[in-house]
Amino acid sequence: MPQVKIEEKIDEKLETARHSMSHILAMAVQKLFPETKVAIGPAIDNGFYYDFDFKEPISENNFNKITKEMKRLLSQNLKFDQEFMTTDEAIKLFNEKNEIYKVDLIEELKAKGEKNVSIYKTGEWLDLCKGPHVENTKNLNPAAFKIDKLAGAYWRGDDKNKMLTRIYCLSFNTEEELNNFIKLREEAILRDHRNIGKDMNLFGFYAEGPGFPFWKPNGMILYNSVLEYWRKLHTEHGYQEIKTPIILNEELWHRSGHWDNYKENMYFTVIDEAAYAVKPMNCPGGLLIFKDGIHSYKEFPLKLAELGLVHRHEKSGVLHGLFRVRQFTQDDAHIYCTVEQIKEEVIKVIKLTQKIYGDFGFKDVHIELSTRPAKSIGSEEMWKTAEQALADSLDELNIYYKLNPGDGAFYGPKIDFHIKDAIGRTWQCGTIQCDFSMPERFDITYVGQDGQSHRPVMLHRAIFGSIERFIGILIEHYNGKFPVWLSPVQIEFIPISQVHNEFVEETAKLFRQKGLRIDVNYKDDTFGKKLRDARLRRVPYIAIVGDKEIEEKSISIKNRDNQEQKTYKINEAVAKILKEIEAKTLTLGL
Repeated sequence: MPQVKIEEKIDEKLETARHSMSHILAMAVQKLFPETKVAIGPAIDNGFYYDFDFKEPISENNFNKITKEMKRLLSQNLKFDQEFMTTDEAIKLFNEKNEIYKVDLIEELKAKGEKNVSIYKTGEWLDLCKGPHVENTKNLNPAAFKIDKLAGAYWRGDDKNKMLTRIYCLSFNTEEELNNFIKLREEAILRDHRNIGKDMNLFGFYAEGPGFPFWKPNGMILYNSVLEYWRKLHTEHGYQEIKTPIILNEELWHRSGHWDNYKENMYFTVIDEAAYAVKPMNCPGGLLIFKDGIHSYKEFPLKLAELGLVHRHEKSGVLHGLFRVRQFTQDDAHIYCTVEQIKEEVIKVIKLTQKIYGDFGFKDVHIELSTRPAKSIGSEEMWKTAEQALADSLDELNIYYKLNPGDGAFYGPKIDFHIKDAIGRTWQCGTIQCDFSMPERFDITYVGQDGQSHRPVMLHRAIFGSIERFIGILIEHYNGKFPVWLSPVQIEFIPISQVHNEFVEETAKLFRQKGLRIDVNYKDDTFGKKLRDARLRRVPYIAIVGDKEIEEKSISIKNRDNQEQKTYKINEAVAKILKEIEAKTLTLGL
């Protein structure tokens, strides 16, 4: 089997163009606002930005004027010429221009021992920059950029420094790519899970608990549907579920290595005058359960799974709906096995992960392998063995993957799974991590076939990653229009008038007895408003009951995706919906 790992390369040509465009932005700003000081202007995903120190604040009203000046500069066929000078010469030059931020950067380079710096000159304008850049402004597409937004940014990211104005721009190779990105982003706004969650009455966030989601009844139905699926499948694959405490003694976190590598993200408390920490991860608690007893090789692989509630201290500025919270549930599992079993078990986890993503509608999965980071624990030999085992597992399955040198967890290399949603965005969710270090730190052993004690290998793995975040992804992927098996309300009954209520109640009772999730709209609203309300809440099926339905002992069903109305005998409708749920179909069949 040939090795099939790949290294993805950034579009260097586009990155160079974006970097060059950032200089054009800075040139235009300083032309229009001569007293402005410039800071830094890198290329980023989807474009570039530049940080400015304006004498007077600017607003979005200035975007058209800046854009016009940028296009004028682009039309002049200006060259990007690189020059080199000593740090002292550069400090003198930028001091004369009163560019205090450039001087600050050069002085830092000088303090690190740099003797020379690179300067790029474009027309009469110059900037401290190591490049690279395009040769000439005629190599840049004036139709493929757009000034996007303003933001505040502290100099060097330090809130003790001055707040600068950051201008973000979108930039692509072609106008078509730019317009496609803008269209995609607009679609993403329409799919914002926070708004859909409100429409569907799933969850809320309140000032009394910032970053801590509050799940409402409909949200709990969705949440529990995901967990029930997870539990059933894991039982079938030989996992045993455990539960560990949320708060554990501080010493445990020193032993695990989290104290040295993760304490800035942890919460702490004191119990009986002893220091405790709220767990940010489930692994140490699981290790205590393994350690409580004598284990034999005959038990291996031993698969212990936990839907563990964890807390992580996130800054308020990065909180974002269900995507970035301070409390969430991880679908963790730890597989204890021998070195010889690593590849086989990793392969099983990969196959299980692919099945789960497929069942939820994610067919396009990208995989990355990350190796030892600079800040890590464990011996070089352990890391090499673990890295090779993960690579061999991917190779045997003939899976293409991206290699990320130095991007592993602090205790072991990892395989990460990135899923692509309905509008082309990718999300990192699942992970498999091969860990020789934690078993060593916790001194866990098993009795081998030779009757001697041996150290097991510990495979950490999660597939959803965070239940909360995964549900947020699901909401946006489906635009709230979940397949029937996930939908909080699977069918909503709408009686045309009050005289139809009794028949509706009897029919709804039958549906509930079959395990279907039913809602009945008895509100004193118009029929049209009831239909609109059901569609706003993305209910898959709307059952309409009037005189005809009562006479024929049937129900007329509309699905949320079209205006067509079909009539079914009651038992026929129940059977069809149950079949959809059992098969976990992703589209509506009625």
